[in-house]
Amino acid sequence: MDVLVSLGTSAAFFYSLYLTIVWAVDGGSVHHGPEMYYETSAVLITLVLMGKLFESLAKGRTSEAIKSLMGLQAKTALVVRDGEELSIPVEEVITGDIVLVRPGNKVPVDGEVLEGISSVDESMLTGESLPVEKKAGDSVIGATINKNGMLRIKATKVGKETALAQIIKVVEEAQGSKAPIQRVADVISGIFVPIVVGIAVIAFLVWYFIVTPGDFAGALEKAIAILVIACPCALGLATPTSIMAGSGRAAELGILFKGGEHLEQTHKIDTIILDKTGTVTKGKPELTDILVEGNETEFLRLVGAAEKNSEHPLAEAIVAGILERNIELPATESFEAIPGYGIKAVVEGKELLIGTRRLMDKYGVEASHAYNIMSTLEESGKTAMLVAINKGYVGMVAVADTIKEPSQAAVSRLKGMGIQVIMITGDNERTAKAIAAQVGIDHVRAEVLPEGKAEEVKKLQAQGKIVAMVGDGINDAPALATADIGMAIGTGTDVAMEAADVTLMRGDLSSIPDAIYMSRKTMTNIKQNLFWALGYNSLGIPIAALGFLAPWVAGAAMALSSVSVVLNALRLQRVKIRN
Repeated sequence: MDVLVSLGTSAAFFYSLYLTIVWAVDGGSVHHGPEMYYETSAVLITLVLMGKLFESLAKGRTSEAIKSLMGLQAKTALVVRDGEELSIPVEEVITGDIVLVRPGNKVPVDGEVLEGISSVDESMLTGESLPVEKKAGDSVIGATINKNGMLRIKATKVGKETALAQIIKVVEEAQGSKAPIQRVADVISGIFVPIVVGIAVIAFLVWYFIVTPGDFAGALEKAIAILVIACPCALGLATPTSIMAGSGRAAELGILFKGGEHLEQTHKIDTIILDKTGTVTKGKPELTDILVEGNETEFLRLVGAAEKNSEHPLAEAIVAGILERNIELPATESFEAIPGYGIKAVVEGKELLIGTRRLMDKYGVEASHAYNIMSTLEESGKTAMLVAINKGYVGMVAVADTIKEPSQAAVSRLKGMGIQVIMITGDNERTAKAIAAQVGIDHVRAEVLPEGKAEEVKKLQAQGKIVAMVGDGINDAPALATADIGMAIGTGTDVAMEAADVTLMRGDLSSIPDAIYMSRKTMTNIKQNLFWALGYNSLGIPIAALGFLAPWVAGAAMALSSVSVVLNALRLQRVKIRN
């Protein structure tokens, strides 16, 4: 792209140098020297450099996302070495160090809590506004803020291994990568430059031999103006500046595109496959329904006491739900797990049976009047358990993997964008359809094995669909890699994020329409830039060829074209997501 400018400035300079030498050899007078074009060359180079300066100042703003991410890092860490507390630069922390994090301080590195209880603000990473409770055994992430308690953590990931460092790396790579549309611009430039040189030569010959015969200087001036005005610098800037600004703004919104090609491809998506567990739903069961024929608090006391001895995830969900209601649980006198049926326990001298219809039948408990309600709960995707005390039915509890709050709104937005949404799960069809109905998903693929998810993606691709797969688990990795665009939920597994093209740091579905919206905005911006750059050049060439454009004016116009393209790209940094 610099060929055209260098040809123009060199022609002006060397022609002037030639005239200077000839004039000097002839011993010419100072008062009657030939017309020189040194200032044309100097002014052109000055204008081009000024354009580059403005351009680099504007482009510098596109990397603000990287700077703001780097600014999140803690500068120092308080470590315990040889029994002493030392404040050291965070770069000197090594894996295995014991780090103390005081209230109000940033967690310096990724680690595991050894001692202490506190709440940690993880909004910079997850977008979740509420602080997350942390206790011994929990993991913490570098750059998050410790709110109220003292934490003693063991460093597990330091330096370039931390979650924040990985995010910065992904954003840097995305901003530096070429999108396919940029390669088109490169091809256009490769064809455009030789054509422009040809036009400049023809214009020179026409002016020299036909329009103003023998006026070499005038003909050369027209050729220089053509070379300069046609310089496709703006064409070369059109895509990379938009990719930098778009991916940087996306990162601020918690959406990490691993490359420019993924940022471009995302706008073409017409079908999205959502994994159910951990993506549409929270991924862990919660106590949802309590139906009791007597005192609810007393009922929950006894049920919680019986279930706290079980290691089953559903039992853990029931106990957690009861403890949230600040109910104290008494001791259990005996406990027996009956696989396939439920549990049997004795609490405060009372025999409790909690489980299936078959458990009630086995011990002769009359609970048939509750079976219809139980079926209704099961049809809505919940797991219901009957409760009997001393062989008499007293009530029922139900647990379910509840949907994430933003799921329904996100699905509605995707449909509004004209995208087909499909939910896929290994769960049974009844539960899958119940969850899908809650969030407004019309198409469900249930009882699909992990390897079958990738096959479902291929089937849709065979129908000509551009498919995005969204998942969070190891079992989603093959489908994420197979899809045209794989999106990993940032709260999921490292394997899923490694296989995906886009990571959604917020951990909920609202980031999916956000990612598609940012991709569409970026592509529109690139097309505006390309149209402006090509249109500007194409319009300028005939004006210069007709002699209406002095070289220095052409240089100023060319610089202005580049700056305007960069300023247009910077508009992406102010994009607001529409809910």
